[in-house]
Amino acid sequence: MNAIILTAIWGVVMMLGGAFIKSKTTPKYLAIFGLALIIITNCIQLNSGLSFFSVDVKDMLHFNSFNLTFINVAFCCTLLYFLLSGRDIEKVGEQVSEYFALLFFILCGVAILATFNSLLMLFLGIEIISIPLYILTGSDKRNLKSNEAALKYFLMGAFSTGIMLLGIAFLYGGSETGSFYINNIISGSGPMPPMIAAGLVLLLVSMSFKVSAAPFHFWTPDVYDGAPTVFTSFMATIVKAASFFAFVRLFENTFGNMHQQWQTLIVILIMATLLIGNLTAVFQQSVKRMLAYSSIAQAGFMLFSLLALNNLAKEGLVLYAAAYSLSSIGIFAILIKMNDYTIDGFNGLGKKQPLLAITATVFLLSLTGIPLTAGFQSKFYMLLAAVQGGQYIWLVIFAVLCAAISAYYYFRIIQAMFFKESADDSFQDMDITTAFKVLLVITSVCIIVLGLFPNLLTDWLYF
Repeated sequence: MNAIILTAIWGVVMMLGGAFIKSKTTPKYLAIFGLALIIITNCIQLNSGLSFFSVDVKDMLHFNSFNLTFINVAFCCTLLYFLLSGRDIEKVGEQVSEYFALLFFILCGVAILATFNSLLMLFLGIEIISIPLYILTGSDKRNLKSNEAALKYFLMGAFSTGIMLLGIAFLYGGSETGSFYINNIISGSGPMPPMIAAGLVLLLVSMSFKVSAAPFHFWTPDVYDGAPTVFTSFMATIVKAASFFAFVRLFENTFGNMHQQWQTLIVILIMATLLIGNLTAVFQQSVKRMLAYSSIAQAGFMLFSLLALNNLAKEGLVLYAAAYSLSSIGIFAILIKMNDYTIDGFNGLGKKQPLLAITATVFLLSLTGIPLTAGFQSKFYMLLAAVQGGQYIWLVIFAVLCAAISAYYYFRIIQAMFFKESADDSFQDMDITTAFKVLLVITSVCIIVLGLFPNLLTDWLYF
């Protein structure tokens, strides 16, 4: 409860502060202070169960070590995002306080998605995340690509939300108890009633839109490419991870007893997402667009948690959220500093900015899933969770082959940085500070430490 209320309050503080704060740098420090305070209060609730707010939520929200740990992961990654990219948020426009206010409102939605126990709270969490994102996507008002991306995102988001509401209506109508609570909709494990089946399919389609799983991914490349890069970084990491967390909680608690009846649908989603995401990423010349398609491929691995629905899958999902967010926030932070977003724009970075090139390599290796990185451990957890079921060994092999394909397009950037020469001196005017370099090194170290000792994070699930 601490996270939900405090993020909403701090969002209002940032919004109202915009009327009085004239400096463009002050909002960043205010946001960092507020988020650090919220993380501390959430840690207190995780360790002792102490909530500073006594609110009767009628069991529509449920707090345990699993969802509180995920909230901590999401908020800590957001704090890193503020530290690495705060200066770039200031360059988007004049309304800096409002941008941070919208980000805090999104974090409020993230906390709701992590703790919802009712379909109504799921809908509210999705909308609290989506509406600020539509605004941030179109925040670069003078850029036609940004305007187009915002319109596409709004239309597709509204369409998928309509499908979600229709699915919720079917579940409510088909429930024997007439309940919106996710634990009370279905009892027993017999054949699925037609209205429940219709609701399941509609919710599956809607949530697949939200996490950009194929074949419901078509909005992702255009929206990620058109949005200001600094906000694309947030959309592709924290928001995607939160949507996946909600996806898994919804299907585990609502349809878990009928897991065998809808597993085949998830298998089809995984195969399509891995194949389409990786193959389309291979042909991209823009690194930003390539990362958009690779995020679709990463969604394919996250879907293994939905296929398995066991404790190892839960551990893997939290670890994947941390590994993917850290790596993507890091590589996007470097990309923002580049003058050229194409792969050729990275030519010679290893000679001109060696520290940036080395840290970027760590981030790319983690996204690929190379051993000794957090990305390898998270993929390993996901695939091992599927292996425990014993039915889908062939799907695990297919995923490993797709990961090998991803190595091709990630290693193209590494090749450009270290084995190609830069045609000009464009790296000399990069806005790189010592603090920025230190933060990149810290992020790289965190990725390696989680790759070596994943239990440092997963043990919190059983605290």
